[in-house]
Amino acid sequence: MDTLLRINDEHLKELEDEAVYVIREVAAQFENKVILFSGGKDSIVLVYLARKAFWPAKIPFSLLHIDTGHNFEETLSFRDNLAREFGTELIVKYVQDSINEGKVSEEKGINASRNKAQTVTLLDAIDELKLDVAIGGGRRDEEKARAKERFFSHRNEFGQWDPKNQRPELWNLFNGRKHMGEHFRVFPISNWTELDVWQYIQNENITLPDLYFTHRRKIFSRNGTYLAWAPFMQLKPDEKVFEADVRCRTIGDITCTGVTLSKAQSLPEIISEIAATRVTERGGRYDDKRSEAAMEDRKKEGYF
Repeated sequence: MDTLLRINDEHLKELEDEAVYVIREVAAQFENKVILFSGGKDSIVLVYLARKAFWPAKIPFSLLHIDTGHNFEETLSFRDNLAREFGTELIVKYVQDSINEGKVSEEKGINASRNKAQTVTLLDAIDELKLDVAIGGGRRDEEKARAKERFFSHRNEFGQWDPKNQRPELWNLFNGRKHMGEHFRVFPISNWTELDVWQYIQNENITLPDLYFTHRRKIFSRNGTYLAWAPFMQLKPDEKVFEADVRCRTIGDITCTGVTLSKAQSLPEIISEIAATRVTERGGRYDDKRSEAAMEDRKKEGYF
């Protein structure tokens, strides 16, 4: 058992070193840079890695959150507290503003969500802030479209991603050169798995929103997915709200964040649960079920 723990510690240290190297490359190659911060575990780990990369200096990145207006209150409170704790500038851009300005139409109907509308708000923020790079917490194991991603993901002047136009990254050499109007998304934890993230959180004693641990919540079932209920969500006639012990594996807009029936109330219990499951992390994300290519289509449009 001790040997297995040492091997795992070495594995996590290698992943940490790789991520820190990528984060330092971002700081060296770009001027205007942010961490895309959702309040989820991956973006939280990114902030901790950035602190390690530049300690004892402050993190040289602002945090940018695209707020759909339908976020969990727990996430927003955690976001604000973390920014204060780390002494980092927090920039919040609102999807509601994009709706008010007529730049995006709000979806109607039972399956309405603001998740897709985030793309417009994000691209406007990148243009307004003149960002060269936005660091994200995407991992290649999450979803098949993300498996095509490089560490340095080039985006054209329209903020769009072309998987056929990505640059080679041989020997950890990263090409951040770009033309005016273009930018990069960078994913330092690309090679991590969900289990790696949780084991790192445990090893580093990283604080997370309570949503990740089992709690009592009002939920309902839709097409095989349990969703958290909120007053603004429409229900089908046969859908009933009930209370259950659940937790989140991935956190986003309430309308598309699936919850998992669970009794895991500690990090060791969560790690054991994930190690045993055969359902992918995003298997409960309702927005990914819209089509087989839902994620790839959004990424090509400029999504995270």
